[in-house]
Amino acid sequence: MEKIILDPTNETPKVVLDKDGSLFEISGNSLPEDVNSFYTPILTWFDEYSTNPNSKTEVVFNFEYYNTSSSKMILKILEKFKEIHRKGFDVEIHWHYMDDDEDMIEAGEDYSEHIKVPFKFISHHRRSF
Repeated sequence: MEKIILDPTNETPKVVLDKDGSLFEISGNSLPEDVNSFYTPILTWFDEYSTNPNSKTEVVFNFEYYNTSSSKMILKILEKFKEIHRKGFDVEIHWHYMDDDEDMIEAGEDYSEHIKVPFKFISHHRRSF
């Protein structure tokens, strides 16, 4: 499978989708102008991946901020992992958040309850300069 590697911008997250390297990460800010054109290739990639997934899939979500339209796309991505998990494959979502960001913690918990795949919550401290 072709890798997808997108560098982050102020509006779009860093995306690394690498089946061979077992590296799946979406991190940073997600508030693209056109959420569909940004996320459709990612959803399509995961559709293809789900036909022949790795035996273990660990996905890193490490958002600083995302808007409402992005949250719907995040849910669609997570639903792909629900399908993979339902087929009997090992799936784990790593949900990163700043330890004082209650909204991000809550969002991860909501996704976790909805998706019903293993979630690992990973707290980070804000860096002080």
